[in-house]
Amino acid sequence: MNRKILFVDRDGTLIEEPSDGQVDRLEKLSLAPGVIPALLRLRKAGYEFVVVSNQDGLGGPKFPIEDFERTDTAMRRIFTSQGIEFAELLFCPHEPDENCDCRKPAVGLVRHYLAGNTLDREASAVVGDRKSDLEFAANLGLTGFRLAPGEPGAHSWEEIAHLLVDRPRRAQLRRHTRETDVAVEVDLDLRCDPAVNTGIGFFDHMLEQLGKHGGFALTVSCRGDLEVDEHHTVEDVALTVGQALRAALGEKRGIRRYGFLLPMDEAAAEVALDLSGRPHFVFTGHFPRAEVGGLPTELVPHFFRSLADTLGASLQISVRGDNAHHMVEACFKGVARSLREAVSREGDELPTTKGQL
Repeated sequence: MNRKILFVDRDGTLIEEPSDGQVDRLEKLSLAPGVIPALLRLRKAGYEFVVVSNQDGLGGPKFPIEDFERTDTAMRRIFTSQGIEFAELLFCPHEPDENCDCRKPAVGLVRHYLAGNTLDREASAVVGDRKSDLEFAANLGLTGFRLAPGEPGAHSWEEIAHLLVDRPRRAQLRRHTRETDVAVEVDLDLRCDPAVNTGIGFFDHMLEQLGKHGGFALTVSCRGDLEVDEHHTVEDVALTVGQALRAALGEKRGIRRYGFLLPMDEAAAEVALDLSGRPHFVFTGHFPRAEVGGLPTELVPHFFRSLADTLGASLQISVRGDNAHHMVEACFKGVARSLREAVSREGDELPTTKGQL
């Protein structure tokens, strides 16, 4: 699994920058506001922390190594006492006019993190208090945050943790075959009216229920070979929606994972859902009609099987009733409400003992 790294500046970011610029900082050592709770939250979300700092003249007569080490040891002791460890502490001692390739914004100090394709570039980020830190982030191809609470375009530690941990869960996918052309967009953290067009009116209505009662934004468009029959359209839409939901969920930290039931007049659907990463599907029920609004009822279980396959979910549906329309709608609404429960966030923990879902 790729590593989520937060590259963090030291002075002015982890600890407050001394106003007088003196190097003997031990008595003046104080943490940046909000840094401990923010790093604890990020640690729970799977982040590792690497300190990358320019320390001009370190080891020279104006900046003895002993002074630096006293402050550094005190800083690390405070963070360790709070359960926060640093994977590495990397420092460049060179002055700006030395043009060293390890001095930020150059990336020499962290080049080993760029090798081997093990860095999660989408999730990893840089935090610092200077313009050079943002340039450093750009050179790494990562998101950069400037720590300056209250300043336009800058952030506090609380805001940085929120943006990284609670980032919107979105996905946009397209599936194009000789039989269908499907485009799907989902946003699990946005609620708005679904936009659906597959060419099958009742199927559109059911997909709208999936987004509306699932509590997430859903856009689906499909041009399929309906002149042949409805099978390819229903199947490929299900596969693409499942893939999009799985992509939007990411590593699934903080989700409730499980979802469960829905009555629809005389019909009732019981739904059990586990976003386990292991596809499995069980359907129990019999529809009294072969078709509802242009949608063959035999394709309803097939839709949910295909959805479970690409979503990576264990899904069990049991439906009973006398009206096929109500029974199908109960299935879609029941799965939607189960998804709403399962994808909702309740913290930062990964809901498994296996280490990943």
